[in-house]
Amino acid sequence: MIRVAPSLLAADFADLKQELNSISDADLLHVDIMDGVFVPNIAIGVPVTQSVAKIAPMPLDVHLMITRPEEYIEQFAKAGAEIITFHVESNCDIDACIAKIKACGKKPGLVVNPATGLEEVLPRLKDLYMVLIMTVQPGFGGQKCKEECFEKVAALRKEIDRQGLSVHIEVDGGITAENAPRAVAAGADILVAGSSVFGAKDRNEAIARLKGN
Repeated sequence: MIRVAPSLLAADFADLKQELNSISDADLLHVDIMDGVFVPNIAIGVPVTQSVAKIAPMPLDVHLMITRPEEYIEQFAKAGAEIITFHVESNCDIDACIAKIKACGKKPGLVVNPATGLEEVLPRLKDLYMVLIMTVQPGFGGQKCKEECFEKVAALRKEIDRQGLSVHIEVDGGITAENAPRAVAAGADILVAGSSVFGAKDRNEAIARLKGN
């Protein structure tokens, strides 16, 4: 089953309640946390996440694009995150962060940037709920998808299947109704979409198109 996670970053923050109501068919809400250090942008923190969790009709998929994620996992878990993902490039203790997310009763995921291989991910698949493959360099919305990253998706899906696991693969960055079928064919089953959902007149129709409906 293909799931769609609209990116909150692309929403109109002046009217978030209405924005969230307009994506009622979404399966998850992707929440990008940026600290201005790990990525060259600052966006969304614990208070906004907590407020959004109170009104969002779907679970929060919180993506930590920050340094020292281990120091903030518990805060975002308490704020309402259901899934918490963090980058292998963040120079943290990966296993400790995974354990901390689980200890908070949340679902852990690892994220890799376009230029990063799967070396840190593959040995840990059995401990993960999800792997997020970035298809753009993180930090800003509206970028064009690097479709060569779908090869990484395919390699990851092959290994997940080989191990007989049920780990989800999420893709994030420039995902549209046009390239979504290629991401799904490679093995992705969760599609993050910002502009292609919140930039559409009918957001639920855009979500259906991403799912191939």
